[in-house]
Amino acid sequence: MRSIIHATAEVIRRHAVLAYFGLVLLISYGSFALLEGPTLLRGGSTQQATTEYALFPILVLSVAIVGLALAGVVAGRRGVRDVFARVGKWRVGVRWYAIALLLPPAGILVTLLVMRTFVSPTFTPNVFALGFLFGLPGFLEEIGWMGFAFPQMRKRQSALAAAVTLGVLWGLWHAPVVDYLGAAAPHKAYWPLFFLSFIAIVAAMRVLIVWVYSNTGGSLLLAQLMHISMTGSLVMFDPLGLTPAQETLWYALYAALLWVIVGVVALRSGKRLVRGQAPAHELEPAHA
Repeated sequence: MRSIIHATAEVIRRHAVLAYFGLVLLISYGSFALLEGPTLLRGGSTQQATTEYALFPILVLSVAIVGLALAGVVAGRRGVRDVFARVGKWRVGVRWYAIALLLPPAGILVTLLVMRTFVSPTFTPNVFALGFLFGLPGFLEEIGWMGFAFPQMRKRQSALAAAVTLGVLWGLWHAPVVDYLGAAAPHKAYWPLFFLSFIAIVAAMRVLIVWVYSNTGGSLLLAQLMHISMTGSLVMFDPLGLTPAQETLWYALYAALLWVIVGVVALRSGKRLVRGQAPAHELEPAHA
């Protein structure tokens, strides 16, 4: 038995990124299949409330728990302590707090106000203050995404490439619940386009989270705050009364704005997403 455990741990250490995403995606899609599979096989449709309230806690907790567990397998207690040490890294410049907390709502409000002016008053931002609370699970998610997955991916990729890859996988991880997101849910025929727009948003936002993280000495706390702000702002300001087509449109335009910001950041910071010259050994990750 010990030899099997040792061999499994060695495989995980050698393929930590694959193991992590394999497990979290398996839990995400597998939980959906267990909860909704029987209904779908009988020809019924998914039940929004049942799936939403049951799946979200499972998905969020699994991202954090798997991250901590694999950190322990890969680096022992030191690996777990390192994750929590980065959560406690709060002494960073005030401007990075401002960027982490204000960039997501600013982007959303600019998008919606422009659309209200030039497209339709229907896009007037809603103001649902308690909606910010929906962002709090991001505190747990980042323990997995930036606490474990990103540092492992960074060993073989530039920060920019790792961020884009992580962002796309983060978006795909949402697939079982993405149709329940937004005020116009479910999105029916617009679901594929809505999902693509959502992935574009979270992939761009992941690059910006990595940018903040990389410029604050690896502050996991700042990554958590930016994630909370991103999700909370989407819930707070999403206009009420939109059709699925209208919600898909503003998500797509918000994604476009975020990618413009990402382009500016990448041009100014390079593939490392850090301004200034680093020591030679830090310019590119080693390829094992």
